[in-house]
Amino acid sequence: MLQCGMSERDKRTLRKLSAVLCKQMVVDAQLVQSLQADEILNDEMAESILNEKTSGKQNWRLLFLLPKRGPSAFNSFCSALRDTEQHHLCDLIEKHSTSNSKLQPERDTQVLKTYPEEISELQRFVEAPLPHPTQEAIAAKRQRTHDSMETSLDTDCPITTPVLPCTRDFYLTRCKQSYRMCSSPRGCALVISNVTFDPSTAPDLDHRKGGEVDEEVLRKVFTELDFVVSVHRNLTAQAMRECIEQFCQLPEHRTADSCVVCLLSHGVDGAVYSTDGELLQLDWVFEAFDNSHCPLLQNKPKMFFVQACRGEEMDCGVVQTDGPERTGSPSCEQRDAGREGEGDPGSRRPVSLGRPRIKLPQRSDMICGFASLKGQRLSTAAMRNTKRGSWFVQELNEALRLRSRDTHLADILVQVNARIKEREGFAPGTPHHRCKEMSEFTSSLCNDLFLFPKYQHRF
Repeated sequence: MLQCGMSERDKRTLRKLSAVLCKQMVVDAQLVQSLQADEILNDEMAESILNEKTSGKQNWRLLFLLPKRGPSAFNSFCSALRDTEQHHLCDLIEKHSTSNSKLQPERDTQVLKTYPEEISELQRFVEAPLPHPTQEAIAAKRQRTHDSMETSLDTDCPITTPVLPCTRDFYLTRCKQSYRMCSSPRGCALVISNVTFDPSTAPDLDHRKGGEVDEEVLRKVFTELDFVVSVHRNLTAQAMRECIEQFCQLPEHRTADSCVVCLLSHGVDGAVYSTDGELLQLDWVFEAFDNSHCPLLQNKPKMFFVQACRGEEMDCGVVQTDGPERTGSPSCEQRDAGREGEGDPGSRRPVSLGRPRIKLPQRSDMICGFASLKGQRLSTAAMRNTKRGSWFVQELNEALRLRSRDTHLADILVQVNARIKEREGFAPGTPHHRCKEMSEFTSSLCNDLFLFPKYQHRF
């Protein structure tokens, strides 16, 4: 039972930052469960937050409840933000909380315009004194979990709605014409994310703000799709090669039906950068998984997703006659372009299989989604939002969650292309020029590739 409300200093801090928090905070099931575990929210409150239809209203609902949830609510809220990787908001809150000056409410025109009544009500509430201690029963303390992802975010945010399940009828009508996809787990997934680069060996490669968001988004969505995900951050060229080679030789591939590889870094056409400024050729990566070097994955689909530039040219778009009005995107975009350079010349020897029964092509059953285009005259930069991650990973995440139940992967990537085609934003140094991006994919798949999420076939 809570004995009193939040301190006046902490309420002033929430009032000061209410507009910023309503706009930027991500209130997902993990954050709510963290507050439940600390006995700040009860089940009814948690349900009321998660049932709000938009992320902005979820944020407002939480901020409305916190001031009357006791003196420990503020610290638990900061802890929950850190638990959900929202360190920038936690740092901002703690900075204002320690200030001795009187804080005036910060105005954010866009948020106030979108949620005028909610913000006004929130500010009136946190300014009002509590006449008596709050007497609300709290449900029994529960353990924090990281498995539940239930909320849906607004446009331009990585959504966390659960992956929609495949139905039994759909599986039975498609399974014979598609790749086998019923092992549990479906396979292993490798995510290599280079965010911070060595300034002594890679002085031209900037910190990839927002890269941490991408790796967490991919980890969550592929975990929900029943892959065993391993994430490796900030690897040198040698470490990247060793990591990929070890992943290729995992014995788990023998019983799995597929595998996933995600590479997130700066890049150029045909290669991605390591943290020490060397280029790892994508051809080398694909070769590691071909039928000769990775026999355990023969005839099994191998999915690759590359979030990196393939050049330094910015796509400024072309005016469409009688087209729809353009839509905005937050002006905190960066590109994943790096320096031109020579790639890794390393090669490997094929794995000896003895005398094969059937001849296979050297490379087959692969599909690779690229965040940006490659062409004879134009290789473009990939756009990345510094707060919400890259455009490509945002759209891939949403499409996998909502469409993989009944759409094969090639069509999902077509839908990703269509969504990215509609996006535009400002890049650093181009305050008056809007930038575009176009993703693409290549495929040597020989069947339809359905992921059949959350369906377990009974043999």
